[in-house]
Amino acid sequence: MQNSPVSRRHALAAVAATAAVAATATIGHARPETTSETAKFKLGYAPHPGMFQNLCGKDIIDQINFCADQGFTAFEFNGLPKETPEMQSKIGETLVNRKMQMGVFVAYANFTLPTFARPKDDTTAEILSSIKAAVEIAKRVNAKWFTVVPGSIDQPAPDAANQYGGPRLAEGYQTANVIDMLRRCVEIIEPHNLIMVLEPLNWYANHGGTFLQHSDQAFAICRAVNSPSCKILFDIYHQQITEGNLIPNIDACWSEIAYFQSGDNPGRKEPWTGEINYRNVFAHLHQKGFKGVIGMEHGNSQNGADGEKLVIEAYRKSDAF
Repeated sequence: MQNSPVSRRHALAAVAATAAVAATATIGHARPETTSETAKFKLGYAPHPGMFQNLCGKDIIDQINFCADQGFTAFEFNGLPKETPEMQSKIGETLVNRKMQMGVFVAYANFTLPTFARPKDDTTAEILSSIKAAVEIAKRVNAKWFTVVPGSIDQPAPDAANQYGGPRLAEGYQTANVIDMLRRCVEIIEPHNLIMVLEPLNWYANHGGTFLQHSDQAFAICRAVNSPSCKILFDIYHQQITEGNLIPNIDACWSEIAYFQSGDNPGRKEPWTGEINYRNVFAHLHQKGFKGVIGMEHGNSQNGADGEKLVIEAYRKSDAF
C-alpha cells in the first residue's frame, strides 16, 4: 500500500530528528555535564588555571570545582607561589574536599644563567631561599611535588665584566656542581617527605641552553643525588622533541620518575593535535601502575568554550584504553 504524503512527511521528520541527535553526539560540542557523577579518569590528569575559564569563569576555586565535576582528579598550578598564603590554603582545602591531588608548582626555575652549573653566592642563596619557601607552600596546598629547573649550561659570556665571564667550565665540573647544589636542596626537603622534580627541557623549540635536556642525563643526576626527594619530571612533549622513543625511555628511567606532563607535538596543545599516540602512552603508564599526576602543561588548540570542550574530549579519548 502506498504511503500518504502526510505519512511520508512524518517519516522524514523523524529521520531528520534522529540524524540531528546523532550528529550532535558525534561532534561532541555539547557543553560538558558538570555533575559529581561524571566518571573519573583512569589516570591523574591535571588541568591548570585558565584552561577552562570560558566554561566556568576566572575564579580559581570555581575552576578546581569544575575540573572535579568533569572527572579530573588532580590540579596543577605552576604559578602558585605568586598567590597569597590565604589563597594557597583555600586552594588546598578545596582540593581536599574534592578528593583531588595537588600537582606541581614551580619552586625554582632559571633558564638563562648557570645558577646550578656554576654557582655564585647570591644565586645559591636565592635557590635555597626558594626551596625553603616551597616547603611552606606545599604544606598549605597538601602538595607532594614541586618543580626545579636547574639553570642553564655554563658558557663564555660576551661581556667579560659579566659575573659569569671567563672560560666555560668543563661539562663534568658543571654536572658535579649541579649535583652538589641539589644535595643542598635535598637537605631542606627530605625532613618534610617532599619531592623536587627535575624537568629536562628541549633546546629546539622552547628552552635553548638549559642545563637539563635528556632523560638519561636526569636519571644519572638523580642517581648521584641519591635521595627519594630528588626525582624526574618527565615532560612527554619536551622529550618527544629532544629524543623521542618515549615508552622505552620512560621504562629506562622509571625508577627515578615521579611525575609526568603532557602536550602534543608540534604545537604543544592537547592530545590528538600532533604526532604522539597519547592513548598508547597513557595505557602504558596505567599498565605500569602509575598513581601520580600527569600535568596538562599545554595550550588549547582552539579558542573559547568550544576549544575547552575539545580538551576534555581529547583526554576522554586518550583515557579510553
